[in-house]
Amino acid sequence: MEQENKVKLHGTWISTYSKRVELALRVKGIPYEYIEEDLNNKSPLLLQYNPVHKKVPVLVHNGKPIAESYVILEYIDETWKNAPQFLPENPYERTQIRFWVSFIEQQLFEAIGRVYKSAGEAQEKAIEEMLEKINVLEKGMKEFFSVGALKIDGQNFGLLDIMVCAVLSTHKASEEVLGLKLLDPERNPFLFSWVERLKQHPVVKELTPPHEKVIAFLQFMRQNALKSAS
Repeated sequence: MEQENKVKLHGTWISTYSKRVELALRVKGIPYEYIEEDLNNKSPLLLQYNPVHKKVPVLVHNGKPIAESYVILEYIDETWKNAPQFLPENPYERTQIRFWVSFIEQQLFEAIGRVYKSAGEAQEKAIEEMLEKINVLEKGMKEFFSVGALKIDGQNFGLLDIMVCAVLSTHKASEEVLGLKLLDPERNPFLFSWVERLKQHPVVKELTPPHEKVIAFLQFMRQNALKSAS
């Protein structure tokens, strides 16, 4: 009985992948124990629970581990049926959300990463590609949310809210480190207002690390990436 509905999450404070899962657990109101992992000295439990990738996050529910953030998010939504539901009932809307979640993770997030890892002309090209991805997302989201019953109000979290929040809610720290505008209210009014509304959600406020701490980590990450590249 002690293990019944017991939830643990192995993660790291700066990981957008961990943050997605924490957001999901919090907005669903699911009690959980959080275990902060040192990725330079991974715990035996993490290696046991995720022997394939050896990465966070790992959700452990009733002693059973689930790895990979997107898989975990769908597991949470299917296991805990209470509101908010992360995916809508409409099959077409579900497929569209999955498409855009994939775009955010595989194209936008990776494009932002390339900006951090480059300098000079290579970085200029990476910035151009990143801004193009942001513009594609802006246009796609405006069209998607202009039809159907889905609404953006910064309160009723869905899968897209979780993904956008995890990837873009600390954009101001990235802007300070990189010296550029990721989200411009004139260029990307829809995304900018969406992110600003999400940042006002009590759960998001609780989970957002201190601004200066994020900046320090991003500066460290960029310096290391540039050293490796050279």
